[in-house]
Amino acid sequence: MSIVPIRLFGDPVLRTPADEVKTFDKEFRKLVRNLTDTMLDEGGAGLAAPQLGVGLRVFAFDVDDVIGHLANPVLEFPDEEEQDGPEGCLSIPGLYFDTVRRQNVIAKGYNEYGDPMQIVGTGLMARCLQHETDHLDGILFLDRLDPERRKAAMKEIRSAEWYNDDVKVKISPHDNKGVFFKK
Repeated sequence: MSIVPIRLFGDPVLRTPADEVKTFDKEFRKLVRNLTDTMLDEGGAGLAAPQLGVGLRVFAFDVDDVIGHLANPVLEFPDEEEQDGPEGCLSIPGLYFDTVRRQNVIAKGYNEYGDPMQIVGTGLMARCLQHETDHLDGILFLDRLDPERRKAAMKEIRSAEWYNDDVKVKISPHDNKGVFFKK
């Protein structure tokens, strides 16, 4: 078992887009194990490599008793249906905020050996796949909140015991609606 410390809100690595995985070797498989072990130890639904300080496009997930991982994910949305519900993040521990996401998603990518794979997700799995892919793009779920929800979330974050006042927090430069919402 290899548990790695999780980077918390305010760490610049969480705002840095990750690099594509190009080498699916023993070292990469070790990273996938670290992601999975750390996620399971923390009881999370997903964990992306940047949350461990590694700038590679891979994440692990554990949703509805399905445990896996996906490298270099590309998301497709088969319809416009949305969901609005509580979302949390291991890098923002203990806090949950209602976040709008797409209800259905198809995620294409690769397994730890570089073999192509596809995950069709709905509901919580769709939310997880979108959340973790966002991490790989330097986007936090807070960026997906409307201004009123974001303001309330930031207030709660600033009062959390783990929050570090010395860290300068920047709002994401990314369009907070991105590909997940109708313009």
